[in-house]
Parts: sequence; C-alpha cells; structure tokens
Amino acid sequence: MQTQQTLDFVLDKIDDLKARDIKVFDVSETSSITDFMVICSGNSKKHVQSIAEHVALEMKAINEEALGIEGMDTGEWVLVDFSDVVVHVMQEGTRDFYQLEKLWQSALESNESAGGEQE
Repeated sequence: MQTQQTLDFVLDKIDDLKARDIKVFDVSETSSITDFMVICSGNSKKHVQSIAEHVALEMKAINEEALGIEGMDTGEWVLVDFSDVVVHVMQEGTRDFYQLEKLWQSALESNESAGGEQE
C-alpha cells in the first residue's frame, strides 16, 4: 500500500469510531522515522483503546500489520506505528500536557501552505 493510501485508510478508520480533533502532520521532510504523524483524541480510556485497536485490526485485515502498538494498557496515549504513518490516539488531558502539535507545528504549517489535507 502506498503512503497516501495508508494515510487515507487510517483516517477513515479513525473517523469510524468518532475520534475528535484529528490532525495530520506531513513530517517527511523533517523526520527520518515516518512520513505522516496523525494525532487525535478519544473521550475516555476505553474510547482511546478502541480507536487504536480498530485501526490496527482494520489494517491487519488488509495485510498491513502495525510494526508496534504502545500504551494500550493505560489508554492515556496509544501509539500505533505503520512505518510511513504513525498514529497517536490520546485522551484530551494527555494531549494538552504533551502538546505534540507544537513539536510538529512547522510540518503542519508547511503542509497547509502547500494545500495539503490536515483534517
């Protein structure tokens, strides 16, 4: 699966379970670990876990297994790594505390100025 197809599929699956405040960061020019970072929020521990699990299972169903899943036990911040696309599903308080958007803001701004999709 191509990177853009993976991203589109992941975004669709995140939306299936009503994740909130979905942000996409094109970090291909600034990161050596991935091309896209997706950050979204869930309403509760169970919601965060369900979103992450749903994305991982749906990708596995099309033979695209996650390289790793971290944080499922606590459900505060779950990271799902698909190599070219890394998904961060966070509870709102955790997201506010770590402020990953600030870290990747320049990537978001360059993506927006290039007319890229962010939500």
